[in-house]
Amino acid sequence: MPAVSILSTSAVATSAVAILILLSSCDTPETTSNTDTAPEQSTNMPLTTMPAASLTSVEDPWLWLEAVDGADALAWAAQQNASSVPALQGDTRFAAIEARIAAILTSADRIPAGALVNGAVYNFWQDTTHVRGILRRTTLASYATANPDWETVLDVDRLATIENANWVYKGRNCLPGNPARCLLQLSDGGKDAVVIREFDLDGKNFVDGGFYVAEAKTNVDWVDANTLLVGSDFGANSLTDSGYARTLRLWQRGTELELAEQVIEVGQNDMSVDVTAVSGSQTALNIITRRPDFFTEENWVFTDGTLASIPLPIDANAQGVLGDNLLVLLRSDWTPDNGTTYAAGSLVSMHLLESIRAQAPVALATVLDPHSDALLDAIDGVAISSDAVYVAALKDVAGILFRATTTGQGWDISRVELPADGAIQINSADDYSDTVLATFQSFTVPQTLYVIEGALAPRPIKALQARFDASKLVTEQQFATSADGTRIPYFVVRPVGIPLDGSTPVAMTAYGGFELAETPAYLSAMDQVWVESGGAFVLANIRGGGEYGPQWHQSALLENRQRVFDDFIAVADAIIASGLTISARLGIRGGSNGGLLVTAVMVQRPELFNAVISAVPLIDMLRYHKLLAGASWMAEYGNPDIPEHHAFISEYSPYQRVSAAANYPRIFLWTNPKDDRVHPGHARKMAARMLEQGHDVLYFENAEGGHGGGANLQQLAVTNAMQVVYLLQQLTDG
Repeated sequence: MPAVSILSTSAVATSAVAILILLSSCDTPETTSNTDTAPEQSTNMPLTTMPAASLTSVEDPWLWLEAVDGADALAWAAQQNASSVPALQGDTRFAAIEARIAAILTSADRIPAGALVNGAVYNFWQDTTHVRGILRRTTLASYATANPDWETVLDVDRLATIENANWVYKGRNCLPGNPARCLLQLSDGGKDAVVIREFDLDGKNFVDGGFYVAEAKTNVDWVDANTLLVGSDFGANSLTDSGYARTLRLWQRGTELELAEQVIEVGQNDMSVDVTAVSGSQTALNIITRRPDFFTEENWVFTDGTLASIPLPIDANAQGVLGDNLLVLLRSDWTPDNGTTYAAGSLVSMHLLESIRAQAPVALATVLDPHSDALLDAIDGVAISSDAVYVAALKDVAGILFRATTTGQGWDISRVELPADGAIQINSADDYSDTVLATFQSFTVPQTLYVIEGALAPRPIKALQARFDASKLVTEQQFATSADGTRIPYFVVRPVGIPLDGSTPVAMTAYGGFELAETPAYLSAMDQVWVESGGAFVLANIRGGGEYGPQWHQSALLENRQRVFDDFIAVADAIIASGLTISARLGIRGGSNGGLLVTAVMVQRPELFNAVISAVPLIDMLRYHKLLAGASWMAEYGNPDIPEHHAFISEYSPYQRVSAAANYPRIFLWTNPKDDRVHPGHARKMAARMLEQGHDVLYFENAEGGHGGGANLQQLAVTNAMQVVYLLQQLTDG
């Protein structure tokens, strides 16, 4: 573990105890911290490292394409667009497909996603009139009606016009106890890097002379109304190898940020350090988190200038606070000094105040354990209201929702009765009341939004109108057998009554990484158009994800990464064996880590597929850790500078494994230079190498969009339509 420099006035745990008595809840920002985004190697690993150059056997002639905004690189991308855009957007089907997708994406009857804040509901809305979007609010009572009385708080289109800026709204962090005072996050073109500006939601204006942090991958939260903790780019040596903040500074209103007192500094090889505000009845506290890598963390409570360590396993994941209890998800078995073992994948609680005082877990209790409950396989999400903990769980990838309340002697668990055999998502939990918004949906059942008020039965308040005739489709869950004998679940959505003679074109996707579960959500606009054209859709729940808890993820890390590809190939083989399709009609797609997945399996089994869509992908896995946020994912993939890791990564890295001698399907690679998470150089270089080798490649590079692929819904409609046209060309034409 690298040294952590704590530059506060004191680090004595007992100094924080008096304040912690007032602890009541943990304020969760509306958007996820930058350091929690998935597409680092543990500093304790007892392996030697070598310079990357000594491990590279073949010189890379395409390194110049890594210059994101380099004139030559952009000219090369424009040259590729000159071929790909006419090939796809010039297809006679493109205009109708784009119009259909755009109509779905911008439909006025979409459910406006709500964030609960002290009885109000906030929503960020985009449509054909509000291309960049508006932040608006209403009361919960009005929100539950068919036509809510919305009040616009911020018009991002108008702001962008006034300031002549390419603003994309990224969320806000609001002051505990005063949710009207917020730190607004604005991005240039969809990048993860944001500008922070103080905003008054009641006044509907930026605060004159308020807090402002220039563009960076900043994490920030409130200490009090006049003080922030800020992690940002402070110049030389202030960022980790992953590109995130190494330090947190205590910034007083009216002073220069550059002169703010440094509270903590973590190692250059750490992933990041960040902060989350915590509400108390009379004061605000903060939880400061050092992240050595993507799956480990070390936590302190910061108050009155002191840091008090929270005694947790390094791979535990703090979820928030309810009353005196800190809620924690375990990634591995934990056996503290009391001798009881708490299982990996379970949600546990402990008395935060007493645990800090004792520097050992006190009143440690299991809230929910998938291993001892036949109703669930994994915990998929945790949300905390003013009075309860809500837990979204999975059983064979189907959603279940639980409500947990503390009895003083333990936890009372009740199931929240929502429909079965679909996906359940907790959209928002109110810090100020025991009110939660949650949705249910499945591949063929549109979203229904429920309000849950304490122990009362869920009340449906909004339902998305059906976008297609579900009676014409059938959904099935099947299991394939992977190379090592593991059963891999997958879903098939197909037209009713089709012959199982291999004639159906299939679009298959998966993610398989970072413990993220892929659940049966209502078919996206792109997938709706695809199935309406007679195609089938397949979602594979491969290892690397979180569908069956931490072990499902951990079994495919580092040297075991090939299991992810084996699982995906096994599902492809299974659907071909079932008679649903044949290789000539099987297409695959994936983005980010999923882009790595589909590109790797294409290289390994080129004869198995006839279409490959690789979006904002990782591909050069021997250099990924040198590019943008890549170093933050070394706990997932490994460190190519370690010889042992270099060896197993080399076995699957698509950029190094692609061969001029192989016969690959025509691949569609796309990205954009505003993606500051996964470097656009991955897609650029793969396209260039494959073209040089004589392969047929479609490459498209949008001007903006960030890692999400679209800065607005119109851009998203275009890229979605291009993908559908590509699949039709590859899998149905000729």
